Amino acid sequence: MTLSLASLTLGTATLGNLFEAVGEGQAQAVLEAAWNCGIRSFDTAPHYGLGLSETRLGRFLRGMPMQDVKVSTKVGRLLRPNPGGPKRDPELFDVPGTLTRVWDFSDSGVRASLGESLDRMGLDRVHTLYLHDPEKAPNPDEARNTGLPALAVLRDERLVSRIGVGSMDEQALFAAAEHAGTDELMVAGRHTLIDHTAAARLLPACRASGVTVAATAVYNSGLLATVRPSGRFDYAQASPEMLARADRLADICIAHGTDLPTAALHYAALDPAVTSVVFGARTPAQVRENVERATATPEPALWEALQAEGLVPAVVA
Repeated sequence: MTLSLASLTLGTATLGNLFEAVGEGQAQAVLEAAWNCGIRSFDTAPHYGLGLSETRLGRFLRGMPMQDVKVSTKVGRLLRPNPGGPKRDPELFDVPGTLTRVWDFSDSGVRASLGESLDRMGLDRVHTLYLHDPEKAPNPDEARNTGLPALAVLRDERLVSRIGVGSMDEQALFAAAEHAGTDELMVAGRHTLIDHTAAARLLPACRASGVTVAATAVYNSGLLATVRPSGRFDYAQASPEMLARADRLADICIAHGTDLPTAALHYAALDPAVTSVVFGARTPAQVRENVERATATPEPALWEALQAEGLVPAVVA
């Protein structure tokens, strides 16, 4: 796929106060910037800020023309009252711990989760619904084996158009790719310029079965998000070895007339299985910057140079 505006999705974990709080005004400004840039695809989840991301997205979409809008969300974690809970959510989100997450991939749990998400967003359906991190559930096999059929029922009822799994875990994603009912996978951080885990067997399996891929976390939590790499990799501080590898990627990008984040965004779109690239933003300026990157296609010689040094696998045409 050639990256285009139509293939961009705004991921809204940041608007659920991932790592640090984002004010309501700023959150709405981020969504408005995305809309004004032409983005009509949005991804969210109950997990993101204990429902805050969904609530903010729904607040923005109310009154908007919805005929071309695609919203995806996720199931598997029900949000339930947490009396006497911690002052701050123990996960990565800067929100009060007034709710707790309860794993539930049962038929009733999946249906309840979707219903509660629709209520938070003020919608009557979503385009895509994913099982969220089934590998983290107390019984991962049961989560997948009950959750995917439950999603299929909701698809049959036209409450959703497409179903699949969203995860960072390659094994969980591969198992879903082999499931006959799967339409799409949200591959988080495993198909990026620096992490090629998905290239070995997951992406080939998706191409063979016709399962599409939404590539997300393409900056690997920030490591690839700046011209010179720094910060987190997969939600933790990047190791010196990972920083050194990213530095070499950045050098080669610059030598070929582009920069690291632009290359990271476009690299995720190169595989034919990928139909959407998901990015997050904390400010309106970051939205506009990512849209500009999407229109600045790197020269093919960049990928050849990266392959020659063994920094990326061979690109599949």
